[in-house]
Amino acid sequence: MFPTPREAATVILVRDASAGVEVFLLRRRKASSFMGGAFVFPGGAADAGETDPRVTAARELFEEACVLLAAGPPPAPELAAMRTRVLDGTSATDLLNERGLAWDPSALVYFAHWITPSVEPKRFSARFYVARLPDGQEPRFDDRETVDQVWVTPEAALARAGELALPPPQIRTFHDLRGATSVEDVFAIAREREAHAHAVMPRLAPSPAGFTLLLPWDPEYETAGQGDLHPMPAGHPLATGPTRFVMEDRAWKHVYAPGSTIAGS
Repeated sequence: MFPTPREAATVILVRDASAGVEVFLLRRRKASSFMGGAFVFPGGAADAGETDPRVTAARELFEEACVLLAAGPPPAPELAAMRTRVLDGTSATDLLNERGLAWDPSALVYFAHWITPSVEPKRFSARFYVARLPDGQEPRFDDRETVDQVWVTPEAALARAGELALPPPQIRTFHDLRGATSVEDVFAIAREREAHAHAVMPRLAPSPAGFTLLLPWDPEYETAGQGDLHPMPAGHPLATGPTRFVMEDRAWKHVYAPGSTIAGS
């Protein structure tokens, strides 16, 4: 029997910059049990009692990146001290309530839903949301679970995928954001995707290089993949572009299946 995925949420934090729209990444400690050493979007598992994944996303963004999505946030100098209290065990929601604040779910727009392959021992059902960096705030890694950070354009992230040890969901996100030149472009892409929301659960398949990660629109997803499956209907708006991931030189490559005729960019 396969492990049940934990509910989770992730934030694709964006800002406008001279190079174009930039996305924020944090590097997880190499010793982390999940995606150790990789640069990822801020995020994590839901806490007990969290029923809105956008609240989970906002809380994780504050805990991991010290960015607060709330109505009337306190001055920036207070945020670091507040985050330290949370990392030391204080409930983030209770801390906001003390200050007459509340999470702002409206600041987050749905972008994607990824479910860890069922054959993995540690699984998450993670909603990805887009959020704009609030004025006057600067993100900062927590130096506990995360040890470094970087802002990158989608094109630069794809070019540096191996250097940044990007996991497949991050690579695919940057692939889908190619061509976005502003935060408004990113939100427009997100709203279009939200209208066609469909969970993406890759499947593992043996390959000469070790294994391949098949996406739901790969032509071999149902026949060669292992574990539970969640296929996409033929012609689904999100089922475009490269169909699988392969590991080469310790880096994930986003590629088409041999002989694939999948349409789209």
